[in-house]
Amino acid sequence: MDDTQRYENKFMGFEYKTISVHRNMEAVYTDSYPSFGWNLAEESIAPSINNVVLKFKRNRKIINKAELTRLEREFEVQAKEIEKLEESRLTIPIIIAYGIGIIGTVFMAGSMFSYLANLLPLCIALAVPAFIGWIIPYFAYKNISQKKTKQILPIIDRQYDAVYKVCEKASELLYN
Repeated sequence: MDDTQRYENKFMGFEYKTISVHRNMEAVYTDSYPSFGWNLAEESIAPSINNVVLKFKRNRKIINKAELTRLEREFEVQAKEIEKLEESRLTIPIIIAYGIGIIGTVFMAGSMFSYLANLLPLCIALAVPAFIGWIIPYFAYKNISQKKTKQILPIIDRQYDAVYKVCEKASELLYN
């Protein structure tokens, strides 16, 4: 073996990838990216408290690179869909709870203005729905979020199954 062959075999070029993911999806990304040939090089906290920056690297001369890249994009689309579904699970209940709270606050403002106008019976009549409007949001949020979770959880599970199938395909390409 001549000197050039010996040195060619020792050098390995890498390509790098940096992604920012939501903290609750960190395990999905760190477990899935090795299926596409990526190895976790570094992990750090992103400027946002809820995000984590993951840095990966892989061999530039990886086999089946085009197909692995296509599967990787498919994985990323499915992972983003999981994030959207997780987020939608809480968005509607939060909006409804805030809306009820604002309505309660409007009633309280009316109650205060009627008190200042010396209309005590109207003040009391407006204060009752105001306090109810401040108490109900908690229970409305809990109830609606439980219903929404029951509705969305099977969809999220199917999405995770799709993610795992993509990772299995990529892993077969990479290691066979």
